[in-house]
This record gives sequence, C-alpha cells and structure tokens, in this order.
Amino acid sequence: MFSFWINNRMAGVEPFQYHLWNLAFHLLNSLLVFLIARRIFELAAHAAPGRDWAAAAAAAIFLLHPVQTEAVSYVASRSENLSALFFLAAFAVFLCRRGTAVDWKTVAAITMLYAAAVSTKEHTITLAGLLLLTDYYWNPGFTTAGIRRNWRLYAPLAAAAVVLAFAALRLVRGATSAGFGLKDLPWNHYLYTQFKALWVYFRLFLFPTGQNIDHAYPVSRSLLEPAVLLGAAGLAALMVAAWRWRKRFPVISFSFFGALLIFSPTSSILPIMDALVERRLYLPMSLLVLIPADLLLRWRVRAALRVAVVLIVVVVLAVLCHQRNRVWASDVALWEDAVAKAPHNSRAHFQLAVAYYQQQRCAEAIPHFEAAERLGTKDDTLYIDWALAADCLDQPELAINLLKKAAGIRRRALTFTQMALVHGKRKQYAEAMAALDEAERINPREDTIYFYRGNVLVALGKPEEAAIQYRRALELNRDNEAARRALARLEALKR
Repeated sequence: MFSFWINNRMAGVEPFQYHLWNLAFHLLNSLLVFLIARRIFELAAHAAPGRDWAAAAAAAIFLLHPVQTEAVSYVASRSENLSALFFLAAFAVFLCRRGTAVDWKTVAAITMLYAAAVSTKEHTITLAGLLLLTDYYWNPGFTTAGIRRNWRLYAPLAAAAVVLAFAALRLVRGATSAGFGLKDLPWNHYLYTQFKALWVYFRLFLFPTGQNIDHAYPVSRSLLEPAVLLGAAGLAALMVAAWRWRKRFPVISFSFFGALLIFSPTSSILPIMDALVERRLYLPMSLLVLIPADLLLRWRVRAALRVAVVLIVVVVLAVLCHQRNRVWASDVALWEDAVAKAPHNSRAHFQLAVAYYQQQRCAEAIPHFEAAERLGTKDDTLYIDWALAADCLDQPELAINLLKKAAGIRRRALTFTQMALVHGKRKQYAEAMAALDEAERINPREDTIYFYRGNVLVALGKPEEAAIQYRRALELNRDNEAARRALARLEALKR
C-alpha cells in the first residue's frame, strides 16, 4: 500500500506508472531467480559454463512465462510480485553468503527482508521452511548439521513465524473471502479441491493453455471423488519419488518440495473463496523453473543444441506472453475471453456485462446480466448494475424494478440514489426526492445523496437550497469534484 501511495502521489490514478513499477519488480525478481539458480547449480556441483546458461534459461522462463501475466499486468497483484521480491532477495542473501554458517549481519538482512515480505503478503511466511529445507539439502547435504549450525538464524525466525502465523489467522477470521469461517467452504472440502488444483498449476507451468482470469474451479465435496483420489495419489507418488531419489536428482527434488511448501498456505487446508487463481503460481515458479534447467544440464548433447532448444522455448513463451497480455489490455477482451472459456461462469458474465456497460455498449450488456442471474448470481450489486444498463437503453420501468429487487435483497443507500437518478432523468422529481430521503435514512453520510438532491433542487429552480446540499456533499467527501463544479456554477450565477 505504501508503494501504491507513492504512485498516487506521483501520477494520481493514471495507470501507466503503476504498471511500470509492477514490471520493474518482475524484472528484479527474474534477476534474483538467475542468482538463486546459479548458486543452487553450483551447490549441486554442475560445471561452471553450463550452470550459467541453465540459470539464464530458468530466469528467462520465469520472466516470460504467460502464466505470470496476472501477477504482473494486474495492478492489484503488486502484492504478489512485490512480496516475491522481498522473499527472493532474502533467499538470495541466504544462499550467497560467505561461509557455511550465517553471521549476525546476514541474520539481520534476512530478518528484515522476511518481515517486509510477510507484511506485503502473508503466504511468504513459508520462507522460514524453505531456508530449513535448503540447509538440509545443501549444507553440507542431506543432514541436519547445517540447521544446527545456523541456530542464530532459525531461533528468531521460528519466534517470528509463530507470531506471524497467529497474526495471519486473526486476519483471516474477519475476512469474507478466506478463512475457516467460510460457511459454504469447509477446510476439508477445500483440501480435496486442492488435490486437483495443484495439478492444474503444474499443467499451466508445463503447457500454458486455457488461461483464464476466473477459472471458477469447482469445489470437491468428497475425498472419494475419482479426480480427488487420483490427484491425491499422484501427489503422494511424486513426493515419494522426489524423496527416494533426492540424492540422485537433488535440484529436482529440492525444487519440487520447495514449490509445494510455497503453495501450502493457499493450497492446503485454509479455505479461500477462489480455489484456483493463476497468480498463486508466481512465487512457486521461481523454484519450478529449476527443474527444466537441471534437466537441460543433465542432457548429454552438444552445447549448441541445448542453446537452440532454450532459445526456441523462450521465443514460444514470449509469443504466448504477448498474446496473453493483449487479452489483459482491455477489460472487455479479458472478460470475453473468460466467458468464451467458461460459459457457465456467472461471475464472468456479470463482469463482462459491467465492462460492456462502462463502454456504453448497453445492448450487449443486458444478455450477460441475464445470463449471470440465470447461472446463479442474484445479489443486489448485479441488479443495481443491470438497472444502470437498462436506464442507458431508456428502459426506466425495468431499471426501477431491478432496483426494487436489489433493495429487497439488501437495503443500502446506493440502491436508492440510483432510483433517484433514474427518476431525475425523467423529471419525476417527487419520486427522486422520496428515494433520496430513504437513502439518507439508511446512510446519512453518503455524499452522493446530497449531490443528487442538489441537482433536483436546481431543476426545481431552488439554487440556494441546492447550494446547501452541494456543500454538505463536499463536507462528507472533499474529492467529490462533480459537487464542487456544480457549486461553482451556482456561485458564478450569483455574481
């Protein structure tokens, strides 16, 4: 939020700078992936010339993979790539330290970066576990000696992790989109679903097709569902294989277990309303990219052939990434893509309808509002936005009926201010004032009530009373520029 505040102070709500910062963080993360990969390949005793190429390949895959689009191109996903920056920086400091045991300066640097990561996004709490895993695998190798040697790091991290875990649990208790309090999504159902969802993440990493802003991934209600059983068995088999062959394929084993560890906060027992979201692959991918890079190093062919394969993969990923970002360049294109890939997703239809309305393509919006209602979305927000589209098409009766439906679901000031807007456009001033009075009873601190009332009073030829309403709107919201301009017009007429 501090970084957003800086962007806002420098550029207001103009989005270019926000996107530029997200891209800069992603570029820095790719550089950190290169440093991390190079160090791990060095620890794995890969030859120097090859490990540089393999580390560059891993970083290039991380940089250009189309699945990264949501975490980079979606401004609000800055929490994803900025937390990853702190996480990967701490990991790089740990890996690239001098000596086998950390000194107090290194402990201080890692602790500060860890705190920054967790305060940006909670899932980075897994760094402590990753450092333990790293010491087990590489310091000196498959023993706990490194863990004991680095007690001065793990003692404060363990204490911090416990505190942070409790803080995170308290945070999600009050959340409406995550936590154990979700009525329709108990923890065990979420876990069953993740046995399948993890395979989707792996598939998107290997074959990035079928990407979607809103997968609307179905929740599994029973452990005995064939897909759940198959997914759980497959994960168990991979874990057994990775552990059994950890000494023969240490990089692959380490990367697999490290990625699962990073996935664990969002892909285990803590329910989250969206069971599968592509941006959750961002940080785990920093380790998953080591797997194809390690296989590349083990491939006994001429170096020129390895380089050619890497270049082909990078070019393909770059093309796919460009295509995916073209979809993200427009809200209409993004939600048209979502509806095309998931026509039974009510939320995608709703968002596409809103996108059409915002471009004043109201006739195109209506069928998608209808589809959203038919497929299950029946909340007041749907009916309010649908009413605005109906009003745009000069269908006031439909608009008022939809707003009454919204009020029947939840009475809030917004619903009645929109009623006043519909009535006011048609010079039904008595009905508009009645709706605004009701909105004021519900929430007297809603500034749009007084702005709309001022507009009605102007239309009724009562400028002095209108000015009082505009001033009240500005008292409640200094950023209500429409009220400020309306008041300025009235004052200019008086002069």
